Amino acid sequence: MAPFKKGPDYIDAGWLSLAAGNPCYNLDTYLIDHDTVVNSYLTNTSKLGADIAIVEGNRGLFDGIDIDGKTSTAETAKLLQAPVILVLDCTKSTRTMAAAVLGCLHFDPELTIGGVILNRIAGPRHKNNLINNIEHHTGVPVIGAVPKLRSHDFPERHMGLVPTPEHDWAYESVGNAERIVRDNVDVSRIITLSETATPFERSCLVPEDLGEVSEASPVIGVIRDASFQFYYPENIEALEAEGARVVEISPLRDTELPEVLDGLYIGGGFPETHARELGENVAFRESILAKVKEGMPLYAECGGLIYMGEELEVDGTSYPMTGLFPLSFSVSQKPQGHGYVVAEVTGENPFYELGTEIKGHEFRYSKITRWDREENDTAFTMARGTGMADTFDGITKYNALATYTHIHALGTPSWAPSFVSKALQYKKR
Repeated sequence: MAPFKKGPDYIDAGWLSLAAGNPCYNLDTYLIDHDTVVNSYLTNTSKLGADIAIVEGNRGLFDGIDIDGKTSTAETAKLLQAPVILVLDCTKSTRTMAAAVLGCLHFDPELTIGGVILNRIAGPRHKNNLINNIEHHTGVPVIGAVPKLRSHDFPERHMGLVPTPEHDWAYESVGNAERIVRDNVDVSRIITLSETATPFERSCLVPEDLGEVSEASPVIGVIRDASFQFYYPENIEALEAEGARVVEISPLRDTELPEVLDGLYIGGGFPETHARELGENVAFRESILAKVKEGMPLYAECGGLIYMGEELEVDGTSYPMTGLFPLSFSVSQKPQGHGYVVAEVTGENPFYELGTEIKGHEFRYSKITRWDREENDTAFTMARGTGMADTFDGITKYNALATYTHIHALGTPSWAPSFVSKALQYKKR
């Protein structure tokens, strides 16, 4: 099975990847143009050798960024010519659910709604009442009915589900979810429904071969552990396609950066839940500073931006970070930046040409409490989104750029070639 997640999401995609045993790729019609979304869907399904692809939507079926439903799950379903399975929260309702399904059917007749799964069913009588009403009034088959669950296999916190690297019983949770589905959902009907998907007239492009790796290839480190885990697989693959060798490292288990590194990529995550361990690993922090001062390129997003600052305050206690940038951070109870981002590159930086428009996203609870601004130290001016402060985002120093904005390599195709080129320059020096 090939899993996909509609929209900008790391945590759900991690759970989907664990459940499917394959990488989960993100399909986002805001960050990525339509043709590239379709090609990613087709090529990655083919690359994985999957006989079925399942895309998890986000938000409500028709929720998008405008009244036309752009970036909605419905738009993506029509783009991929895939039938939709509605999952309905049936708490304390029966016949009204038939009206809800009927409304979805008539709201966009071009969309194919192939089945319904009922969720939070109170008992057999509730279930039968719902099935009778929905199938009689809408003609859409009910292919599953999941009862109210008492267990909490998928714990949550401020940004949603707890990510799989921090969840010791993640495999057990997925196993429990599998048993629930097998007991309450007609999986064979889902497979049959998938076979009704309209065949694509366009042929998928052949996936780009990975760049040839040799002794001359630059080595880019990716910090991946429980503190930094938000990476699109396409971003890592884009670096490899440009000829880089990617190695994973961790400030939670390693004492310093490997000497062989020619570049460093730090994604988002939850540095606040591991602030003490990050602060105590002084040697690792100092090794980053030493390499960056030598000219090693570094790209950091969100949690990575925090780690590149001087300190992070959590619950009244301040923990030292690397100190590359004159920034202090704290964690709030409410989101400080949430949604899609559009930024124009207006300042000199190691990775983007001036005038480039970048589409990305931000979702964070952290905020900057101190910023000792320096002249011309920012790279982006925000046309949409919050950024770091005062419509600015992307702080630069040496060959390092740190930003609250997350980018997707398929939507920002200049990022990987530029990063690998900088790493190669550093290696040759």
